[in-house]
Amino acid sequence: MSELLERSPFDPGSERRIVIIADWLPPDFGAVGQYMQMRARAFADNGHDVTLVGLSSKAPSATHENIGAGSLTEVRLAARPVPRGSLIGRLLWTAWINLRLVRRAFDQLRVADGILFTGSPPFLIHLLVPLKWLWKGKLIYRITDFHPECLIAAQERRSRLLTILLAMTNLWRRRVDGFEVLGEDQLRRLLDTGIPERRIALVRDGSPVSFAVGQTPEALPDELAGHCVLLYSGNYGVAHEVETVFEGYRRHHQTGSGRVWLWLSAAGSGTEELVRRLTAAKLPFHRSAPVPLERLSGLLASPDAHLVTLKDSFVGFVMPSKIYACIDSGRPIIFVGSAVSDVNLLARRANRPYWQISCGDPAGFAASLEDLSDKSGKSFRPVRA
Repeated sequence: MSELLERSPFDPGSERRIVIIADWLPPDFGAVGQYMQMRARAFADNGHDVTLVGLSSKAPSATHENIGAGSLTEVRLAARPVPRGSLIGRLLWTAWINLRLVRRAFDQLRVADGILFTGSPPFLIHLLVPLKWLWKGKLIYRITDFHPECLIAAQERRSRLLTILLAMTNLWRRRVDGFEVLGEDQLRRLLDTGIPERRIALVRDGSPVSFAVGQTPEALPDELAGHCVLLYSGNYGVAHEVETVFEGYRRHHQTGSGRVWLWLSAAGSGTEELVRRLTAAKLPFHRSAPVPLERLSGLLASPDAHLVTLKDSFVGFVMPSKIYACIDSGRPIIFVGSAVSDVNLLARRANRPYWQISCGDPAGFAASLEDLSDKSGKSFRPVRA
């Protein structure tokens, strides 16, 4: 987390007033909001007067506090969840939310010395850049996820609407003052759009939690006791690989030792799809809701290993930020995804057991589960019918 907090695109001496716009802020579940709240507090501690504007699933609110040499004002707008049933519905929801965020922050944006916005919610660039003549401050785009590239990657065939939207987005990107990317794979993607490298800074997220020596892990669910436990935590959405995980896990239980049991402390469309397949195949697993941030370190210290996944079509467009906390937890990691992803780059640097399995290689995933269970030393085998 230190790199994210220490590296700043703003000078507290000449750029004191900062506005940050993100999506769901804590206590709502959302990685971008969590990181931006932490960064806002770090900016304030460094002498900035920061306004953080985001969303809440509950009532709207506004709070203010002095932090270090600066201050932090947090503004939350009440919002409904994203309607994920249709592309048009999502785009309309996003447009309305973006209008509300900019309208609420308008007065602060006019006087800000620096503006930091993220890829969540998507397409804020289509408001902030055309209105750039109104802002006196430097405009920095922290590309957490690439949009509309993520929507395009999720489609079998690119729609004409998204093709037009991509062209407009690349037009506005060339008018942003500076960029922050989360990984080298994202840097390559942004360079491919024609952005000069001198305008791009690589600033990694880092872990949002710390792990103390002798920390007590959260208790395992009863049905997982005695098994080698593989945990997937956080968002399991459209960008994350399901097919390879399911098929490899099925082989492990139907023709392998079946010693590894999957724990899904997760939400998202990928979670629902994987749960549906596991249930239909009568494979063992445990599902629970994602935990709040204050419980995350205890959760991540509980399993024998962590699972991280990413579809090939999303490499460089999405950076699974969970990898940092998984690494810091000290547990082994299984990554189902491309070797050119920064997930693989970071995990290989960590001094612990690690497996990288290509998407579409269920036999490799099944083999990694056998290897993991051997290393865990747990010999529990399920009784098969």
